[in-house]
Amino acid sequence: MGDATQSMFGLLVSGRLVRTDFERLEETKFMINIQSAESVNYICVFLTGLIPFPEGTAGFVYFSWPDEHARPNWQLLGTLSNQKPSAIYKLSNLKQHIDLTNQPSNAFSQFPSVTINAQIGISIEPLMDIEAQVAHTENIQNVSLFVEFTQKMVQNLFNFVSSYAIDAGPQQCPMVPLVTIQKWYENFERKLNLNPNFWKS
Repeated sequence: MGDATQSMFGLLVSGRLVRTDFERLEETKFMINIQSAESVNYICVFLTGLIPFPEGTAGFVYFSWPDEHARPNWQLLGTLSNQKPSAIYKLSNLKQHIDLTNQPSNAFSQFPSVTINAQIGISIEPLMDIEAQVAHTENIQNVSLFVEFTQKMVQNLFNFVSSYAIDAGPQQCPMVPLVTIQKWYENFERKLNLNPNFWKS
């Protein structure tokens, strides 16, 4: 790939100049520092167009928050490919201090993190490996989303029926008319039809 590989990738941090000075760590590993990362909310990582990914490969994009008291905590942001040459990532919702005890090793685990700056890493991998990892990540995200939806739905039900509870007398649990459950169901279903994501607010 030669020296031109340093211009294979570009980074745009919101409100800053475009950068292409990725450091080559290994044949297929590249990294760039982001100064004053605490003020960064969004970044765009992209192929510059000078050099495409080699046939049958694509890139994992990783992000590492600085932490002088912990080992590198590289988090997978997403992927780039010749068919998807750019991606925008939101960083403001990533935690700077995460539980590292259960973090899986990845392409950048062996490289030290800079304690002052955050870092972006790009690892060129076989396309089959990337597709498998993306599918696995999507499955985890779908399960997490389902669990969150279920928790919100049950909480919504409890709050609704609690307001209709009837005092059943001393030493008796409050009772809720069955029609209240039906009313909650109809309301919840109507809200879902109007906005499937209403429960997220």
